[in-house]
Amino acid sequence: MDSIKLQTLLAKVITTAKDTGNWIRAERENFSVDQVEIKGLNDLVSYVDKGAEQKIVNDLVNHFPNAGFIVEENTQSGKKDYNWIVDPLDGTTNFVHGVPCYAISIALEFKGEIILGVVYEITRDECFYATKEGGSYLNSKSIYVSKSAALKDSLIATGFPIYNFSRLEPYIKSLELLMHKTHGVRRIGAAAADLCYLACGRFDAFFEYNLNPWDVAAGALIVKEAGGNICDFEGGKNWLFGKEIIATNGLIEKEFRETLQF
Repeated sequence: MDSIKLQTLLAKVITTAKDTGNWIRAERENFSVDQVEIKGLNDLVSYVDKGAEQKIVNDLVNHFPNAGFIVEENTQSGKKDYNWIVDPLDGTTNFVHGVPCYAISIALEFKGEIILGVVYEITRDECFYATKEGGSYLNSKSIYVSKSAALKDSLIATGFPIYNFSRLEPYIKSLELLMHKTHGVRRIGAAAADLCYLACGRFDAFFEYNLNPWDVAAGALIVKEAGGNICDFEGGKNWLFGKEIIATNGLIEKEFRETLQF
């Protein structure tokens, strides 16, 4: 897909994300915890997640009929050379409890590479987006990762495990070391937003395990196009489907990876 077609498609996806975000925002006004379903231990879903995904999928089918789908709530399935990777509401637990932040994440993958990403953080009306080799943006303004060159000057983001506690010991040890070596550690509860906050310089590094492709696909491209680096815990490339991710501004990556205890 050439850059002109990609930019045309990006504009349509941004509109889809914002329109769906407006619907989610309106639904939150009268939302009740009674409307929540349990997918698994501490894993929540509601009609809002499912309704948002259906709205997004319907639009994306019209935008690009030849693409397949990898989506969280399984309203659409089937992989092709091009695939939409969609999280209709990243941060469902935040949404359910009325706590910012929560976001829509939409990415387009081509043969294993993310070429388009949009993350719309609904509560702050912040739309982050990027295309391959096209730079990263927040509400039409270019964004870049921070220039922090040492861990001691950095603010770190992470996500707590909610049901897979198999790596809890090295995770807690990593947190302990980071508390001593950095400005602090933040846990927002929406990985897509964490990655975008890193891309615009609010955070300097992010790590989490047991994530799915829809949690990280769009945000990772936005980080890369903003000048940051993405890898798995071993420094390799298996972050999209490998259920673990490290994102940094690039400058502190070596020190950050050496601090983590995985």
